Amino acid sequence: MKHLLLPDESPRRLPFYLAMEEWAARRMPPCEYFFAWRTRPTVICGRHQDMDKEVDMAYCRAHGIDVVRRRSGGGCVYADMNNWMFSYITPSDEVTSTFGRYTAMMSAMLSSLGFDVAATGRNDLFIGGRKVAGNAFYHLPGRSIVHGTMLYDIDFDTMSHAITPGRAKLESKGVKSVSSHVTCLKAEGIKMSVEDFGRYAIEHLTDGKPIVLSPAQLAEIEEIEKGYYDPAFLAGRFKDLSEKHLPEIVRDRRIEGVGEFSTAITLDEERHIRTVAISGDYFITGDIDTEIISRLKGIRYDSGEIAEALADCDPENVIPGLKREQLLSLLI
Repeated sequence: MKHLLLPDESPRRLPFYLAMEEWAARRMPPCEYFFAWRTRPTVICGRHQDMDKEVDMAYCRAHGIDVVRRRSGGGCVYADMNNWMFSYITPSDEVTSTFGRYTAMMSAMLSSLGFDVAATGRNDLFIGGRKVAGNAFYHLPGRSIVHGTMLYDIDFDTMSHAITPGRAKLESKGVKSVSSHVTCLKAEGIKMSVEDFGRYAIEHLTDGKPIVLSPAQLAEIEEIEKGYYDPAFLAGRFKDLSEKHLPEIVRDRRIEGVGEFSTAITLDEERHIRTVAISGDYFITGDIDTEIISRLKGIRYDSGEIAEALADCDPENVIPGLKREQLLSLLI
């Protein structure tokens, strides 16, 4: 696996590294690529999460914490200079095998340091029953990107205040707070510094022949980075104020092994569906607008009409693990 290396180690704002993944997937020859990075305090929201529900925005503003959105699904993550972020780009486009290879590599790396690691749930690595790494996934044409956080050390108080996960998610995991669900390598007894751990991970996972990016390549990445600051991208699909006067049906539900969902459906005066928003920490491998949401717009809010509109829809092609009956339960 090839190591992508920046010409200097000055930390950048987090969207630069997300753009670097995109750039590598779109511009580099087919191969497996990897890079590791750290950043200033930042909350990273999943592609389909409603920031206002998942993040204490006032707290983040008051404490100088960036809040950004990534293109992959999954839940919110808090990152700072005391933990590492890893990016893996591969020509594989199959979610299960790609996740499996990535988590196997990370588990082997941590096991080589003496940790007893378990891959649990959709995307997490656990030590002693507590999460030490969470990962997310998305497709680009002919490529896949897996990125994740590895908690070396963390300010649990800041993280617990910045991220406000839904009650259903916490109850499903049998915990009462964010901090009781996570651990970090320092708490688990790692014997090396955060810098040394990052170097060790890179040496363990790559071939030792880094590809150093040029100034021209950095400029291309910075151009992609601008898209991550677009207000429309940051807001997602949850800020259409023009629909706020319409009747709205809201459902919140967690589906084990798939994710947490919040569905909001607005209706016109004759109970036809005007808008559908499905937010949450689920992963996605298809076009949710084309395959699901567009089928529902304009039809009456009626269980029979909704079922008929989705009769030939296989939601597992869009949201891994989501059965048709489960999708209907989110809507009806």
